[in-house]
Parts: sequence; structure tokens; C-alpha cells
Amino acid sequence: MPAINFNVRWPDGSEDSCYSPSTVVRDHFKTGDTMPLAEFVSKAEVALDSASQRVEQKFGYACSSSMDQLAVIKAKAARFEASEHPEIEITHIS
Repeated sequence: MPAINFNVRWPDGSEDSCYSPSTVVRDHFKTGDTMPLAEFVSKAEVALDSASQRVEQKFGYACSSSMDQLAVIKAKAARFEASEHPEIEITHIS
């Protein structure tokens, strides 16, 4: 199962490389996408949960790395929730 990374630019201009164990993330994000922070977190949850389910279907166990990545995304997103109209950008998917 091919793993991919997707890069996120946060409202403060910082960037993170995020991990997915499956290319299913490409069904939810495209390079250059910009969206409100809450929408990004919601889509990331669906995408990474789907990725974990694909791992489970193939190998018989859920992907803890996928869920760990989601926890990191949620923790970082929480830092920007009080900002006015926080947006993120998907800068790269590989």
C-alpha cells in the first residue's frame, strides 16, 4: 500500500508534512487547495480514517500512524481556532 505525504501551510505561515498510509488522501485534498481550518480538520479526519480502514482491510489491523497524524493535526489546529477566519493551504502531495 503506497504511503504519501501531504504538506499543510498553517495560518501562521508554518508548514508541516503530514503522513497517510494510503493514497485515499488524494480523494480529499489536492495541491493548492485552500480551505477554512475547520473544514480541513473535518476532511483530514475522514481521509485519515479511510486510510486506516484500508490498512485494516489489507493487513487485518488499523493504522496507528494514521490516527497519530490526525491527533497531531487536531492539536496544531486548536492553536488557531481563536483566529479570525483561519485558513490552511495544501502546498504539496507526494
